[in-house]
Amino acid sequence: MKQCGRIGFKWLPIVLASLVLCGGCSILPPFNKNLPGNRAFIDYWPPDPNRKELRLAIKDNIDMKGVVTTAGSGIFSETHKPAEKDAPCLAIARQRNLQIVGKTNMTEFAISPSGLNEYFGTPVNPLKRNLIPGGSSSGNAVALASGMADVAFGTDTAGSIRVPAACCGVVGLKTTYGLIPIEGVYPVEPKHLDTVGPMGKDIAHTVQGMELLQDGFAAKYAAAKAAKPTGRSIRVGRLKLKGTDPKIDQAIDDALAKAGFQVVELDESLSDKFEQAKKDGTTVASAGTWISDERLQFALGVSARTKAVIRLGQINYTTGYRSALARRSAWQQTLRNVFEKVDLIALPTLQKTPPGLPLLNLRIGILDAYVLRVQNTVAVNFAGNPALAVPVPLSGAKVSFTSLQLIGPRLAEADLLNAGRLVESAVNR
Repeated sequence: MKQCGRIGFKWLPIVLASLVLCGGCSILPPFNKNLPGNRAFIDYWPPDPNRKELRLAIKDNIDMKGVVTTAGSGIFSETHKPAEKDAPCLAIARQRNLQIVGKTNMTEFAISPSGLNEYFGTPVNPLKRNLIPGGSSSGNAVALASGMADVAFGTDTAGSIRVPAACCGVVGLKTTYGLIPIEGVYPVEPKHLDTVGPMGKDIAHTVQGMELLQDGFAAKYAAAKAAKPTGRSIRVGRLKLKGTDPKIDQAIDDALAKAGFQVVELDESLSDKFEQAKKDGTTVASAGTWISDERLQFALGVSARTKAVIRLGQINYTTGYRSALARRSAWQQTLRNVFEKVDLIALPTLQKTPPGLPLLNLRIGILDAYVLRVQNTVAVNFAGNPALAVPVPLSGAKVSFTSLQLIGPRLAEADLLNAGRLVESAVNR
């Protein structure tokens, strides 16, 4: 396996675990605030049951006027002032008849894929309490899966919408890079990767979420449905990756068959390029944490785990960041070539079922490294393309579902949701 800079991707779990074990300490004990209930929300405003309106949750790294943006951080919660204005991505929602029900919990500074939070407490996966909720938009997924919200706005830098959607059995849409404004959103890697997108308890609500983020999306979605009303009119390239649980691969194939898509097996060479893009995207995302959060690596009140991730970002920034970015345009061109032959690409969101929660905090870094390895999300961020995670049934495993990821060309959000509609309808018959 080729190395990414001087640190090979296969060594990432060891490096990350070592940094967590040696990465300093926080003055805050685990679960210092320990939010009540399922810990989905940092700020919760119960909806009026007499108002039959859409219930919208907002991830707490998105500015909302009059509310402190904690970014999942205890120190931000205690020291930052309320936002002076809304992030631009909230503009359409503010004009609609809906109820914003709260700011959701998340991993500290949105840099952990497991969904764990050592200050506010980890949101409880309502489908199986001993499993991770996925991150970093963990509170969003838990709020949706537990029925506390209909739609949520999240962010996705390396999979932060799709991974929790996959872990909690809901729908998540990573939008095309640059489509939705990210001003007023706490950054991870805004120059190449950061995006804002909707999550929903099903496809219909995710469509509504997209309508709240992009003016005119309802017409785009209606046109996509009219142009390709059935699976037979959609050509899907099936991408298979080494290391995937065979039961998950089978579940994906079954879902595609039930939806009636024209399925084409993609060449193994694309799998190799996908894996390289996964390594490069991980390097860029990791370096982004250093660029965005360097000042916090010695701050009191920041968890030791987060400090370790920031320090790992420094290593990746100095050893692999520029070389990874140099390969980005070639990866983008590779996907453009694939989309000349197929409409969408299909593969699992996660190669394995969601792992269990760690018994010891010292194991959190190892868990995060494991989730990074089994998620199939960051290569999409590295290209800037949109992708949809939609739950599908899974047999013979510890959970009854897995997640199908559909990847589209740039600006294909409507086509992805239309295909997701067909999958959802087919598997729920």
